[in-house]
Amino acid sequence: MSAPGLLAVGNASATSDRDPLEPWPDTVRWQPISTDLIWVELIRLAIVVAIGLAVTAVGWALSGHWLFGLALATVLVLGGWRATAIVRAVRAWGYAERDDDLLVRHGLLVRRLSIVPYSRMQFVDVSAGPLERAFDLATVQLHTAAAASDARVPGLRPAEASRLRDRLTALGEDRAEGL
Repeated sequence: MSAPGLLAVGNASATSDRDPLEPWPDTVRWQPISTDLIWVELIRLAIVVAIGLAVTAVGWALSGHWLFGLALATVLVLGGWRATAIVRAVRAWGYAERDDDLLVRHGLLVRRLSIVPYSRMQFVDVSAGPLERAFDLATVQLHTAAAASDARVPGLRPAEASRLRDRLTALGEDRAEGL
């Protein structure tokens, strides 16, 4: 049996022929995020891997102990694995605007579907760090009364992020709750 509201968005025949644990409703039009977010995440990863490689390489050069060589190889392997995961993870993000709520999906191994009712939103943030700005991207962060239910939509173009922020704000005010 599915969680209330999670799969009850479509008709019975639409959900009966697919995996009952599949959280993505078939009845909504999903909007993808920009694939430029892949580059932002890969650059962040490259910085972390470079620091890890530098630290282990210096340790290996100074001590000559074989464990530093193993750590160096581990950093490279984990960095390569994470780079592959980043590409797939960014493509898993999506959002859908419905009449009464916003759906945000993401995740590969653990799939997550957040349903945020417009009437429950308290405020909406649009942010962009230095790397995001370099790639002309922004993130929309939705805040609700329950901290665990906050959702975000990364990898949006600034114009789309502003449009979504304004629409969510207007819908929240129309419901006379939240914003």
